[in-house]
Amino acid sequence: MPELPEVETVRRGLQPVLEGARLSAPRQNRPDLRFPFPERFVERLDGATVLRLDRRAKYLLFPLSTGETWITHLGMTGRFTLEGVAPGLFETNAPVMGKHEHMSLTADRDGVLTRLGYADARRFGFMGLIPTEAVEGHAWFAKLGPEPLGNAFSGAHLAEAFAGKAQNIKVSLLDQSIVAGLGNIYVCEALYRARISPRTAAGKVSRPRLERLAVEVRNVLHDAIAAGGSTLKDFANVEGGQGYFQHRFDVYGREHEPCRTEGCRGVVKRIVQGGRSTFFCPVCQK
Repeated sequence: MPELPEVETVRRGLQPVLEGARLSAPRQNRPDLRFPFPERFVERLDGATVLRLDRRAKYLLFPLSTGETWITHLGMTGRFTLEGVAPGLFETNAPVMGKHEHMSLTADRDGVLTRLGYADARRFGFMGLIPTEAVEGHAWFAKLGPEPLGNAFSGAHLAEAFAGKAQNIKVSLLDQSIVAGLGNIYVCEALYRARISPRTAAGKVSRPRLERLAVEVRNVLHDAIAAGGSTLKDFANVEGGQGYFQHRFDVYGREHEPCRTEGCRGVVKRIVQGGRSTFFCPVCQK
């Protein structure tokens, strides 16, 4: 599943085309994805202007001039694509771009027309249209913790959230009510950078080590975004390209390989926590 850096990469790729663009000729090619499309989805998008592009956790949010916000979750294989041509040559009745494309539309920004498509081979993604004023309190967002790249995320926040918590810190960091958008890959990488064992009870980690962890969470996310995210199987950016951060993983997916810390003789180990693979160096992360 695309994690925060991958979703942010998509947001940044869409922003120059969609922000301030008027939407037209929306086309819906099936009744549902993971969930049914919103009622009158095509009609409600047609003619709306995208005010800006936001991200909350792993969701993309497009506030519209109609007073609603178009929300998309990419699921496991969801992908937006852009195919722009010169003004006057764009065909709004362009054929469906592949059998897995489930919706498309035209974005008109300052007279430049671009075709936006959404494909999703496994259809675990979903879309919603929610009154903008109600988004924050919606069930998808009401219980989310702070953004790890936002000002509310810090070592102090983690110390408060983890106080007395016996659950291991790896699984605790995946709790979206504690911090929004963190996924398995980047939790493994951040814990390695902070030199914290994933087996440690969250409530037993000292405040200074949590301060370092908060810094390393930000660092690994910024590094991943700069690299265009990570492509393991299905993720691609809006131009169809792949991310490159997977080539810089320190521990994730590197079971039985030597630790990359200079002077360390440890070997990366894999265990299962909360039903997910955890990769770590048992020497560096004590």
